[in-house]
Amino acid sequence: MKKTYLILAIIGTILPNIFVIRESIQSGNYLLYTHPIDTFNAMFINNISAAFITDLLFIVVLFLVWSFTESKKYKIKNIFLVWVYTFAFGIAGGLPLFLYLREHNLKNASEPIIEKL
Repeated sequence: MKKTYLILAIIGTILPNIFVIRESIQSGNYLLYTHPIDTFNAMFINNISAAFITDLLFIVVLFLVWSFTESKKYKIKNIFLVWVYTFAFGIAGGLPLFLYLREHNLKNASEPIIEKL
């Protein structure tokens, strides 16, 4: 499963960020961070997108709580790096990255991979 999680982390980073790159080129709002108010307004432009973004934001908060607990349980060092990755590139890449690190620590409990980064 470790290899699968790594592949999913790569795919989960690339797929959503194709749209981010397209939007960055079209609007000049690079990585959606240079104009945060415009980004926020666009996320809640209608009820459908507001429902999706609310669900997504809730999942990110849930992931932060769960990954913190799991990182303590499985001795995953520097979990904040996964969180930074998640905030920069999205939960679709951050969650499988965390699962990859968790799987690694399950098999190699004495040598956490995140310290090597």
